Amino acid sequence: MGSKFAREDIMKMADEENVKFIRLQFTDLLGIIKNVEIPVDQLPKALDNLMMFDGSSIEGFVRIEESDMYLYPDLDTWVIFPWTPEKGKVARLICDIYNPDGTPFEGDPRGVLKRVLKDAEDLGFTDFNIGPEPEFFLFKNDEKGEPTLELNDKGGYFDLSPTDLGENCRRDIVLELEDMGFEIEASHHEVAPGQHEIDFKYADAITTCDNIQTFKLVVKTIARKHGLHATFMPKPLFGVNGNGMHANMSLFKGKENSFFDENAEGQLSETAMQFLGGILTHATAFTALTNPTVNSYKRLVPGYEAPCYVAWSMRNRSPLVRIPSSRGLSTRIEVRSPDPAANPYLAMASLLAAGLDGIRHKMTPPPATDSNIYAMDRDERHEEGIESLPATLKEALDNLQTSEVMKKALGAHALEHFVEAKEIEWDMFRTQVHPWEREQYMSLY
Repeated sequence: MGSKFAREDIMKMADEENVKFIRLQFTDLLGIIKNVEIPVDQLPKALDNLMMFDGSSIEGFVRIEESDMYLYPDLDTWVIFPWTPEKGKVARLICDIYNPDGTPFEGDPRGVLKRVLKDAEDLGFTDFNIGPEPEFFLFKNDEKGEPTLELNDKGGYFDLSPTDLGENCRRDIVLELEDMGFEIEASHHEVAPGQHEIDFKYADAITTCDNIQTFKLVVKTIARKHGLHATFMPKPLFGVNGNGMHANMSLFKGKENSFFDENAEGQLSETAMQFLGGILTHATAFTALTNPTVNSYKRLVPGYEAPCYVAWSMRNRSPLVRIPSSRGLSTRIEVRSPDPAANPYLAMASLLAAGLDGIRHKMTPPPATDSNIYAMDRDERHEEGIESLPATLKEALDNLQTSEVMKKALGAHALEHFVEAKEIEWDMFRTQVHPWEREQYMSLY
């Protein structure tokens, strides 16, 4: 595919639209958006890949003695933020990270995904398409602009105003996203009070992950204009559903969906079943990447629609993987465990690596589980061969480090620094005394 924009196009648009600043944006290993902001007169230098930054100050990048890194803008990611003032607009370019010698930086999450996409290409697949479903909560801010735990509505699934007081905010988010080129497919209130979902059209893996990061930025920015705080935290409230980010995936060869076979059972091709087999086989290994925080595992519990068992079905929503009913070009595999705290580049790279391993080794998934897994006891799940997802971040990290497939997908640098950061996070949580413990034990003992 050709690029949407040439260098000359970007220079012309910056001039005509009165752009004054450009954010050179990238993502650290923990999935946090970073940027270097430059005045517009530095744009030619940026487009020549000559903008440098200190990589030693970014989580999971490099040591201080090897800190110089270069930002290589992806011209297709040029966008002007519509909420910035007319007299001095701000634009954005998403960048890949390169070493001073001109080689891609091994620890760049976007680069990790590109390496796994090259593996798919080597197997004959031209496109890996993903349709994400990120959810978020809206909380009220206090008089200082800090988030509270007070929800902005008491709505439920698909509710409307006046129950859903977040509708105006959500509508403004949709309008801003459309101004930035998003094709919005649906926007609605989710199951929990204060919870929302906006679905945008699927795209190739890199574009989708870029869009997820842009989506998060827009949601938080517009929510703040409404006096609200938007959070993608997986489980901000006890007793209600958490925030998921289901990933609908398909592999293409040219214009042909490799997951579709009209003559096969369920019209799922052999490739689809092998990909599914890989997902199920490596589920406990990729969970640290799709669910990367201590809080993620408060969501992966029975009773709140989030999966916690490794199984699949064409209609049941309790397993890890669901096969939506659409066929033909829309045939896809939906993995329901990821949450929006995940670094999208690493999460999608891990899902693709798992599926490709299934194709390479011709894995066969177990029979579909069409009964409610939440209603099964441990013996029944064992009899069905249904494994549980990791219950804690520590368990997930241990599984990640024993997986050769995940280690190869991430590369040594990203794996080492990701695990190091997450083990620190787990240890801080493990050694902290939490309010629940004092409530339970202070008077009892």
